[in-house]
Amino acid sequence: MFLNIFWNSLTAIVILTRHSLENIVLKPIKALGQNFLRDENILHKIVESINLQTGDVVIEIGPGQGALTKHLCDKPVKLIGIEVDERAIQLLQERFGEKLELIHHDVLDVNLGELASRNNRKVRIVGNIPYYLTSEILFWLFNSWTEVNDAVLMVQFEVAKRLIAPPKNKEYGILSIFTQFYTECEMLFKVSRNCFFPKPEVDSAVVRFKFKEQLPDCDEKLFRSIVSATFGQRRKTLRNGLKSMGYDESVLDHISFNLTKRPEELGVEEFLLLTNNLSKLNSKFIS
Repeated sequence: MFLNIFWNSLTAIVILTRHSLENIVLKPIKALGQNFLRDENILHKIVESINLQTGDVVIEIGPGQGALTKHLCDKPVKLIGIEVDERAIQLLQERFGEKLELIHHDVLDVNLGELASRNNRKVRIVGNIPYYLTSEILFWLFNSWTEVNDAVLMVQFEVAKRLIAPPKNKEYGILSIFTQFYTECEMLFKVSRNCFFPKPEVDSAVVRFKFKEQLPDCDEKLFRSIVSATFGQRRKTLRNGLKSMGYDESVLDHISFNLTKRPEELGVEEFLLLTNNLSKLNSKFIS
Protein backbone atom coordinates (compact mmCIF):
# COMPACT_ATOMS: atom_id res chain seq x y z
CA MET A 1 0.00 0.00 0.00
CA PHE A 2 2.83 2.34 0.90
CA LEU A 3 4.50 1.64 -2.46
CA ASN A 4 1.27 2.37 -4.32
CA ILE A 5 0.93 5.71 -2.56
CA PHE A 6 4.59 6.48 -3.30
CA TRP A 7 4.32 5.66 -7.01
CA ASN A 8 1.03 7.54 -7.36
CA SER A 9 2.59 10.58 -5.72
CA LEU A 10 5.68 10.33 -7.90
CA THR A 11 3.52 10.03 -11.02
CA ALA A 12 1.54 13.10 -9.98
CA ILE A 13 4.76 15.06 -9.48
CA VAL A 14 6.05 14.05 -12.93
CA ILE A 15 2.75 14.99 -14.57
CA LEU A 16 2.68 18.30 -12.71
CA THR A 17 6.29 19.04 -13.66
CA ARG A 18 5.66 18.20 -17.33
CA HIS A 19 2.52 20.37 -17.33
CA SER A 20 4.45 23.26 -15.76
CA LEU A 21 7.25 23.00 -18.30
CA GLU A 22 4.79 22.98 -21.20
CA ASN A 23 3.18 26.14 -19.88
CA ILE A 24 6.25 28.20 -19.09
CA VAL A 25 5.28 31.85 -19.17
CA LEU A 26 7.96 34.39 -19.94
CA LYS A 27 7.59 37.46 -17.81
CA PRO A 28 6.06 39.96 -20.26
CA ILE A 29 8.23 42.97 -21.03
CA LYS A 30 6.07 46.07 -21.18
CA ALA A 31 8.58 47.99 -23.32
CA LEU A 32 8.20 45.32 -26.02
CA GLY A 33 4.41 45.51 -25.91
CA GLN A 34 4.15 41.86 -24.89
CA ASN A 35 0.64 40.58 -24.21
CA PHE A 36 0.63 36.82 -24.74
CA LEU A 37 -2.46 35.27 -26.34
CA ARG A 38 -3.65 32.39 -24.14
CA ASP A 39 -7.00 31.36 -25.64
CA GLU A 40 -6.74 28.11 -27.65
CA ASN A 41 -10.05 28.71 -29.43
CA ILE A 42 -8.83 32.05 -30.76
CA LEU A 43 -5.52 30.46 -31.82
CA HIS A 44 -7.40 27.79 -33.78
CA LYS A 45 -9.58 30.44 -35.43
CA ILE A 46 -6.50 32.39 -36.51
CA VAL A 47 -4.90 29.32 -38.08
CA GLU A 48 -8.15 28.43 -39.87
CA SER A 49 -8.45 31.97 -41.23
CA ILE A 50 -4.97 31.82 -42.79
CA ASN A 51 -6.00 28.85 -44.98
CA LEU A 52 -2.46 27.54 -45.31
CA GLN A 53 -1.39 25.83 -48.53
CA THR A 54 1.46 23.37 -49.06
CA GLY A 55 4.71 25.20 -49.77
CA ASP A 56 3.62 28.55 -48.31
CA VAL A 57 6.31 30.74 -46.78
CA VAL A 58 4.78 31.98 -43.53
CA ILE A 59 6.39 34.69 -41.43
CA GLU A 60 5.20 35.00 -37.85
CA ILE A 61 5.84 38.39 -36.27
CA GLY A 62 6.78 38.08 -32.59
CA PRO A 63 6.14 34.37 -31.89
CA GLY A 64 6.95 34.96 -28.20
CA GLN A 65 6.30 31.77 -26.25
CA GLY A 66 5.09 29.91 -29.34
CA ALA A 67 1.37 29.81 -28.58
CA LEU A 68 0.49 30.30 -32.24
CA THR A 69 3.73 28.77 -33.52
CA LYS A 70 2.82 25.33 -32.17
CA HIS A 71 -0.27 25.32 -34.39
CA LEU A 72 1.76 26.34 -37.45
CA CYS A 73 4.96 24.34 -37.17
CA ASP A 74 3.46 20.98 -38.19
CA LYS A 75 1.81 22.40 -41.31
CA PRO A 76 3.45 21.70 -44.72
CA VAL A 77 4.87 25.23 -44.91
CA LYS A 78 8.17 27.05 -44.49
CA LEU A 79 7.80 28.81 -41.12
CA ILE A 80 9.93 31.82 -40.20
CA GLY A 81 9.69 33.67 -36.90
CA ILE A 82 10.90 37.25 -36.38
CA GLU A 83 11.54 37.82 -32.68
CA VAL A 84 13.45 40.59 -30.88
CA ASP A 85 13.29 39.07 -27.36
CA GLU A 86 16.37 36.92 -26.75
CA ARG A 87 14.59 34.95 -24.00
CA ALA A 88 11.89 33.97 -26.47
CA ILE A 89 14.49 33.00 -29.07
CA GLN A 90 16.01 30.48 -26.66
CA LEU A 91 12.61 29.08 -25.69
CA LEU A 92 11.47 28.77 -29.31
CA GLN A 93 14.68 27.02 -30.34
CA GLU A 94 14.22 24.49 -27.56
CA ARG A 95 10.56 23.88 -28.38
CA PHE A 96 10.58 23.78 -32.17
CA GLY A 97 14.14 23.21 -33.34
CA GLU A 98 14.48 22.99 -37.12
CA LYS A 99 10.73 23.29 -37.67
CA LEU A 100 11.08 27.04 -37.16
CA GLU A 101 13.63 29.34 -38.77
CA LEU A 102 14.28 32.20 -36.39
CA ILE A 103 15.38 35.75 -37.19
CA HIS A 104 16.59 37.57 -34.08
CA HIS A 105 15.89 41.17 -35.13
CA ASP A 106 13.51 44.05 -34.74
CA VAL A 107 10.82 43.29 -37.31
CA LEU A 108 11.19 46.72 -38.92
CA ASP A 109 14.84 45.94 -39.73
CA VAL A 110 13.96 42.78 -41.67
CA ASN A 111 13.98 42.97 -45.47
CA LEU A 112 10.87 41.20 -46.77
CA GLY A 113 12.13 41.44 -50.32
CA GLU A 114 15.18 39.36 -49.44
CA LEU A 115 13.05 36.72 -47.70
CA ALA A 116 10.68 36.47 -50.65
CA SER A 117 13.57 36.30 -53.12
CA ARG A 118 15.42 33.64 -51.10
CA ASN A 119 12.31 31.45 -51.00
CA ASN A 120 11.29 32.27 -54.58
CA ARG A 121 7.72 33.23 -53.68
CA LYS A 122 5.63 35.86 -51.97
CA VAL A 123 5.44 35.62 -48.20
CA ARG A 124 2.41 35.31 -45.95
CA ILE A 125 2.40 37.21 -42.66
CA VAL A 126 0.75 36.35 -39.35
CA GLY A 127 1.15 37.67 -35.84
CA ASN A 128 -0.10 39.16 -32.62
CA ILE A 129 1.82 42.38 -33.17
CA PRO A 130 2.89 44.94 -30.53
CA TYR A 131 0.14 47.54 -30.58
CA TYR A 132 2.50 50.48 -30.15
CA LEU A 133 4.16 49.45 -33.45
CA THR A 134 0.99 48.83 -35.45
CA SER A 135 1.34 51.78 -37.83
CA GLU A 136 5.05 51.18 -38.35
CA ILE A 137 4.51 47.48 -39.09
CA LEU A 138 1.70 48.23 -41.53
CA PHE A 139 3.84 50.72 -43.42
CA TRP A 140 6.69 48.18 -43.39
CA LEU A 141 4.30 45.82 -45.17
CA PHE A 142 2.99 48.48 -47.55
CA ASN A 143 6.56 49.36 -48.54
CA SER A 144 7.05 45.72 -49.60
CA TRP A 145 3.58 45.16 -51.04
CA THR A 146 4.93 43.37 -54.13
CA GLU A 147 6.52 40.70 -51.90
CA VAL A 148 3.51 39.99 -49.66
CA ASN A 149 0.57 37.78 -50.54
CA ASP A 150 -1.51 38.44 -47.44
CA ALA A 151 -1.36 39.13 -43.71
CA VAL A 152 -3.51 38.06 -40.77
CA LEU A 153 -2.77 40.28 -37.80
CA MET A 154 -4.07 40.84 -34.29
CA VAL A 155 -4.49 44.58 -33.72
CA GLN A 156 -6.25 46.82 -31.25
CA PHE A 157 -10.00 46.81 -31.93
CA GLU A 158 -10.16 50.59 -32.35
CA VAL A 159 -7.35 50.43 -34.91
CA ALA A 160 -9.16 47.64 -36.79
CA LYS A 161 -12.17 49.94 -37.15
CA ARG A 162 -9.90 52.66 -38.56
CA LEU A 163 -8.43 50.31 -41.16
CA ILE A 164 -11.79 49.54 -42.74
CA ALA A 165 -13.48 52.91 -42.11
CA PRO A 166 -15.20 54.65 -45.06
CA PRO A 167 -14.87 58.38 -45.85
CA LYS A 168 -16.73 60.92 -43.70
CA ASN A 169 -16.29 58.69 -40.67
CA LYS A 170 -14.54 59.74 -37.46
CA GLU A 171 -12.22 56.70 -37.66
CA TYR A 172 -11.23 57.47 -41.26
CA GLY A 173 -7.65 58.65 -41.75
CA ILE A 174 -4.23 58.00 -43.26
CA LEU A 175 -4.17 54.34 -42.20
CA SER A 176 -7.60 53.83 -43.78
CA ILE A 177 -6.46 55.29 -47.10
CA PHE A 178 -3.16 53.41 -47.33
CA THR A 179 -4.70 50.12 -46.18
CA GLN A 180 -7.43 50.37 -48.79
CA PHE A 181 -4.95 51.50 -51.46
CA TYR A 182 -2.60 48.53 -51.01
CA THR A 183 -4.97 45.80 -49.82
CA GLU A 184 -8.44 44.36 -49.61
CA CYS A 185 -8.99 44.46 -45.86
CA GLU A 186 -11.58 42.85 -43.59
CA MET A 187 -12.07 42.48 -39.87
CA LEU A 188 -12.48 38.76 -39.18
CA PHE A 189 -13.48 38.70 -35.52
CA LYS A 190 -13.19 40.58 -32.27
CA VAL A 191 -11.02 39.23 -29.41
CA SER A 192 -11.70 39.97 -25.75
CA ARG A 193 -8.94 41.48 -23.60
CA ASN A 194 -9.49 38.50 -21.27
CA CYS A 195 -7.76 36.22 -23.80
CA PHE A 196 -4.33 37.72 -23.05
CA PHE A 197 -1.73 37.68 -20.31
CA PRO A 198 -1.28 40.25 -18.98
CA LYS A 199 -4.75 41.54 -19.74
CA PRO A 200 -4.51 44.74 -21.81
CA GLU A 201 -6.82 47.69 -21.30
CA VAL A 202 -8.38 47.31 -24.74
CA ASP A 203 -10.09 44.64 -26.83
CA SER A 204 -8.49 43.37 -30.01
CA ALA A 205 -9.48 42.12 -33.44
CA VAL A 206 -8.02 39.81 -36.06
CA VAL A 207 -7.76 41.50 -39.45
CA ARG A 208 -6.95 40.02 -42.86
CA PHE A 209 -5.10 42.03 -45.50
CA LYS A 210 -5.09 40.64 -49.04
CA PHE A 211 -2.42 42.56 -50.95
CA LYS A 212 -3.30 43.69 -54.44
CA GLU A 213 -1.56 42.16 -57.43
CA GLN A 214 -1.40 45.56 -59.09
CA LEU A 215 -1.87 49.10 -57.81
CA PRO A 216 -4.05 51.69 -59.56
CA ASP A 217 -2.31 53.66 -62.28
CA CYS A 218 -0.79 56.65 -60.50
CA ASP A 219 2.41 58.16 -59.16
CA GLU A 220 2.59 56.11 -55.93
CA LYS A 221 5.10 58.44 -54.25
CA LEU A 222 3.01 61.52 -55.06
CA PHE A 223 -0.17 59.76 -53.89
CA ARG A 224 1.40 59.02 -50.51
CA SER A 225 2.73 62.57 -50.19
CA ILE A 226 -0.68 64.08 -50.93
CA VAL A 227 -2.50 61.83 -48.45
CA SER A 228 0.06 62.51 -45.71
CA ALA A 229 0.16 66.28 -46.31
CA THR A 230 -3.59 66.78 -46.46
CA PHE A 231 -4.39 64.59 -43.46
CA GLY A 232 -1.63 66.41 -41.60
CA GLN A 233 -4.06 69.32 -41.71
CA ARG A 234 -7.27 67.32 -41.77
CA ARG A 235 -9.39 70.16 -40.34
CA LYS A 236 -8.34 72.40 -43.23
CA THR A 237 -9.20 72.23 -46.91
CA LEU A 238 -7.30 70.24 -49.50
CA ARG A 239 -5.97 73.51 -50.87
CA ASN A 240 -4.28 74.32 -47.57
CA GLY A 241 -2.80 70.84 -47.34
CA LEU A 242 -1.40 71.05 -50.85
CA LYS A 243 0.04 74.49 -50.19
CA SER A 244 2.02 72.90 -47.33
CA MET A 245 3.64 70.72 -50.02
CA GLY A 246 4.87 73.83 -51.82
CA TYR A 247 2.18 74.25 -54.45
CA ASP A 248 1.46 77.92 -55.24
CA GLU A 249 -2.06 79.27 -55.48
CA SER A 250 -1.43 80.05 -59.17
CA VAL A 251 -0.64 76.37 -59.82
CA LEU A 252 -3.59 75.05 -57.82
CA ASP A 253 -5.95 77.34 -59.73
CA HIS A 254 -5.26 75.22 -62.82
CA ILE A 255 -6.45 71.96 -61.25
CA SER A 256 -9.89 70.66 -62.16
CA PHE A 257 -10.73 69.40 -58.69
CA ASN A 258 -12.77 70.79 -55.79
CA LEU A 259 -10.05 71.83 -53.37
CA THR A 260 -12.51 73.25 -50.84
CA LYS A 261 -13.18 69.72 -49.58
CA ARG A 262 -11.49 68.29 -46.50
CA PRO A 263 -9.36 65.14 -46.78
CA GLU A 264 -11.75 62.95 -44.75
CA GLU A 265 -14.39 63.51 -47.46
CA LEU A 266 -12.29 61.76 -50.14
CA GLY A 267 -12.14 58.03 -50.80
CA VAL A 268 -9.20 56.27 -52.44
CA GLU A 269 -10.60 56.84 -55.94
CA GLU A 270 -10.88 60.58 -55.38
CA PHE A 271 -7.35 60.76 -53.99
CA LEU A 272 -6.20 58.92 -57.10
CA LEU A 273 -7.98 61.46 -59.29
CA LEU A 274 -6.37 64.32 -57.35
CA THR A 275 -2.96 62.66 -57.67
CA ASN A 276 -3.28 62.22 -61.42
CA ASN A 277 -4.39 65.83 -61.82
CA LEU A 278 -1.40 67.10 -59.87
CA SER A 279 0.93 64.75 -61.73
CA LYS A 280 -0.17 66.31 -65.02
CA LEU A 281 0.32 69.77 -63.55
CA ASN A 282 3.78 68.85 -62.35
CA SER A 283 4.73 67.71 -65.84
CA LYS A 284 3.32 70.87 -67.39
CA PHE A 285 5.04 73.31 -65.06
CA ILE A 286 8.32 71.39 -64.86
CA SER A 287 8.56 71.18 -68.66
